[in-house]
Amino acid sequence: MATAHEAAPVTCVVLDYDARFLRRKVLTTEDGRRLLVDLPQVTSLDHGGVLLLDSGGEVLVQAAPEPLREVTSPQLTRMAWHIGNRHTPCQIEETRLLIQRDHVIAAMLAHLGATTCEVEEPFTPEGGA
Repeated sequence: MATAHEAAPVTCVVLDYDARFLRRKVLTTEDGRRLLVDLPQVTSLDHGGVLLLDSGGEVLVQAAPEPLREVTSPQLTRMAWHIGNRHTPCQIEETRLLIQRDHVIAAMLAHLGATTCEVEEPFTPEGGA
């Protein structure tokens, strides 16, 4: 996978967070084309990245909206620490965190004083070290 070049992508694939981890899989593009992705190892495709086609074209990768939980708190850094301590993928923003819906994590965050609500948005959590 690469980052977008100057030429416009020929099509795009819209994948949720879990579907963006792949090694060998047939994907269906937004315009109905099917393409086989065959990578040497499991790779996390980034939102905004591209897959390079053997024919020379590019396929844009977009993060699909998915069910998430928005976390807000005056102690957002503390909430991020507790989420990370449980190895839960987390999208970190200036005023909120986004995590996949999990009632156990939501209960823990509420107990710690965070406010949470269900949202449906693209999910692009921080990558691992």
